[in-house]
Amino acid sequence: MLCIKDLNVSIDGKPVLKRFHLQVNSGEIHALMGPNGAGKSTLAKVLAGHPAYEVTAGEITFLGQNILDLDPEERAALGVFMGFQYPVEVPGLSNLQFLQAAYNAVRQTKLSEEEFSKILDTKLEMLGMRDEFKTRHLNDGFSGGEKKRNEILQMAVLEPKLTVLDEIDSGLDIDAMRIVASGVAQLHTPEKALILITHYQRFLDYVKPHFVHVVVDGAIVQSGGPELALHLEEQGYAKL
Repeated sequence: MLCIKDLNVSIDGKPVLKRFHLQVNSGEIHALMGPNGAGKSTLAKVLAGHPAYEVTAGEITFLGQNILDLDPEERAALGVFMGFQYPVEVPGLSNLQFLQAAYNAVRQTKLSEEEFSKILDTKLEMLGMRDEFKTRHLNDGFSGGEKKRNEILQMAVLEPKLTVLDEIDSGLDIDAMRIVASGVAQLHTPEKALILITHYQRFLDYVKPHFVHVVVDGAIVQSGGPELALHLEEQGYAKL
């Protein structure tokens, strides 16, 4: 599904990713771990098409198509979704309005508010979220846990083929983490792929990865199964 080869990325002239390699197949869950500043969030932003990051070498293909020349909305239409570590607040725009616009843009449909509201009701019920999420302004006044649940609601509505979650677990207490992780696990299917960027092994107790990769200084330096996350929890990154 996703193939990243020899990817080099800079921001403001400073190299961040260096000959980065990663292959992700349908049905797989990959966890990226590593120290702060290693390049994990940079990878997420590059996959989403953030214009501040300059790709100086390498390639990214998604479903066999080069996506480096595509705008963020074109990547979204292909099925790429990014969940943010710090979701933005947009006062004055209801969750329903935002999600309806996103759904129609990605699906290239023109569902009315009434038609889309029925779809949203189904997703809210599936994730155990209250109806009030429909009318509240986008992330405005939301707690940290509510913002992260709202990211998972977007994921449920858009049904992307590839989801990249950038530290979706950061700032969550144990109960909120379990709720968010349950939603992520519930939405994963054999036809979809998931990349989790996380610092916390305990999140991987709920969303079990097939592969764990350690990113240090802009490149993957070690890969393994779920047991690697447990080892990192005990030993840290110093020896890497």
